[in-house]
Amino acid sequence: MAHPTEQPKRRNPARLVAIVVIVILLVLVVLYALSDRMAPSSSRGIVSAHVVQIAPRVSGEVTQVMVEDDALVHAGDPLFSMDARPFELAVKQAEARLATATQEVNASSASLVAAQAAVTQARTNLDSVRADADRTLRLEERGIASRALGDAARAQVADAEARLKTAEANLESARAQLGPEGRDNPAILAAEAQLEQAQYDLASTTVTAPHFGVVTNVTLSEGQFIGAGNPALTFIDADAAWVTVDLRENQLQDVEPGDPAHLLFDAVPGRIFDGRVQSIAWGINPGRTTQGGLVENQPSNRWFEPARRIPVRIEVAGGMDEWPRQVRVGGKVHAVIFADGTGNPIAWIAGGLQRLRSWTSYLH
Repeated sequence: MAHPTEQPKRRNPARLVAIVVIVILLVLVVLYALSDRMAPSSSRGIVSAHVVQIAPRVSGEVTQVMVEDDALVHAGDPLFSMDARPFELAVKQAEARLATATQEVNASSASLVAAQAAVTQARTNLDSVRADADRTLRLEERGIASRALGDAARAQVADAEARLKTAEANLESARAQLGPEGRDNPAILAAEAQLEQAQYDLASTTVTAPHFGVVTNVTLSEGQFIGAGNPALTFIDADAAWVTVDLRENQLQDVEPGDPAHLLFDAVPGRIFDGRVQSIAWGINPGRTTQGGLVENQPSNRWFEPARRIPVRIEVAGGMDEWPRQVRVGGKVHAVIFADGTGNPIAWIAGGLQRLRSWTSYLH
């Protein structure tokens, strides 16, 4: 008896599709894990800079505001001034006390007053020059400022120190003219200290820019009273800016200072900037609180605790000369760090995806 011909079994196409999907998912998982170690990236980078609240050293009424909001200023440019009349009177009172003290030893106070004023001015200038030079030298150490700028800063400090030594020598000479009785007279020394303080307070009635930068949030107006130490306006350093990127802890396994990076600023779409890792933060605040001297328990209803993120500081290669001027503090940045170099397939893929992102950044 003849048997009917058996039909061959057909392969289920859904099974083949499932295998392909699983393989693709496995490949994507492997690539994701490798990219996190070899080329970690983040689209949550932030443009950062030194932001300082400018406050006067003395209290007083604002008489003139010399800058407008978002104005570009240079070191030493006056920002605002306060009523100097009370401080001028204090200087005159201190001069009168010094004159009274010197008259008791039958000496002239004119040369001593002039010499003391020169010392105060030289010391104030040295403090300002040193502050600006220290900042420039720190930038030079990190390769942001050129060697020529560092040499110029050192020369300015040396010149200011020489001027102070000259002024102090003149003051010592004026004291010597008072004779043995007046040179170390406690009343004269106390009067000199009061005069120097009064002169310093008078010089502080005009607030100047600490260095090159931008003033913002200027809400001052004439007639406003400001207390000593109270912020009057915000100053942004225009010579030092960087990118802060928060990366998960497991992305930092191979990241080291000096690693190359690529930066894509939202303010400059279509262009990728070279950078390098400057530093990695040593700690963050986990948000633990205390009560009664003991750490409070933090119950969580999540199955998986969210990953902690550590700030990484990235600077543009070439320093501030290569920094895009369209970028503002607080702007958004996409960053890729090449922890294993740029000559591997993972780095090529990460760089290609960022390049694609740079083209689409024109649209959002």
